[in-house]
Amino acid sequence: MPVDTRPSAIAVMGPTASGKTAFAIELARRYGGEIVSVDSALVYRGLDIGAAKPDLAERAGVAHHLIDVREPWQPYSAAEFAADARVAIDGILARGGLPVLAGGTGLYFRALLRGLAPMPEADPALREAITAQAQAVGWDALHAELARVDPAAAARIRPGDAQRIQRALEVFRLSGRPISAWQRDPPPPRLPLRVLKLVLAPAGRATLHARIAHRFDAMLATGFLDEVRGLRALTALRDHPAPLDLPALRAVGYRQAWEHLDGVFDSAELRDRGIFATRQLAKRQLTWLRGELDARWFDPERDGDQLAEAVSCFLGGPEAARRRGLV
Repeated sequence: MPVDTRPSAIAVMGPTASGKTAFAIELARRYGGEIVSVDSALVYRGLDIGAAKPDLAERAGVAHHLIDVREPWQPYSAAEFAADARVAIDGILARGGLPVLAGGTGLYFRALLRGLAPMPEADPALREAITAQAQAVGWDALHAELARVDPAAAARIRPGDAQRIQRALEVFRLSGRPISAWQRDPPPPRLPLRVLKLVLAPAGRATLHARIAHRFDAMLATGFLDEVRGLRALTALRDHPAPLDLPALRAVGYRQAWEHLDGVFDSAELRDRGIFATRQLAKRQLTWLRGELDARWFDPERDGDQLAEAVSCFLGGPEAARRRGLV
């Protein structure tokens, strides 16, 4: 059997609040790695507490990539992420490091590891026109329009998913071809890496729910609402006609905090809504992860030894680590 000589990388995946960040940092420190964030909220400046962004102390000694690369009012597509991540990975490999791909955004992982079908690039003017149309008639009406021109895409996209409805209509209006047809085209070559996919997920749902509640309470206690007040004070967000339609503010917790500060509901309901939204996010993430048939699943609280062994075996064991000067 031929030896796989592709460079190695480790993907640390899992639902929100599963301990991915701490494990990825520990892994990078132990094996001379650098972290590439695979998280659609961490790309935005100012989304810190609510996005569970690792702080400067946590990042000390380990290089992190694709954190704070956009303002919260700027778009950032999965295709842009994949291109930027490839540049970051090439740099890590050139420095002799181990790329550690860590996060919970399934679309970003898919774009990076498998590639996305080519399709028309974003058109800012057309996006503004679609947004203005949505403000006039509602996203449900635009979802109905999408169902007429691209039934396959509309069946996959929820009526409330403004970002994906906008992109699907944008592609159709630019090209005259449904986005579902573009997505059936052959993707570009896959990332030329040998990747170990690790899924960190508590075995019991009650454990994950408890972690989610504890983390949301900790966010509130450490200034999450003040963070959102700061975002609301930014001129570009304060003057935006529909700030809650921006991808950054659709990050879990931010919409709920924004609406609470608008007086829509009280603090107790903010907590309930924030925790419920985070649970729903975790459910969607777990559904996606179950489709990653080549991933290995571990309970972070009880499978520590097996997890360490899986990494060691993938990277060639202690002898390989010694040859790289890591132990």
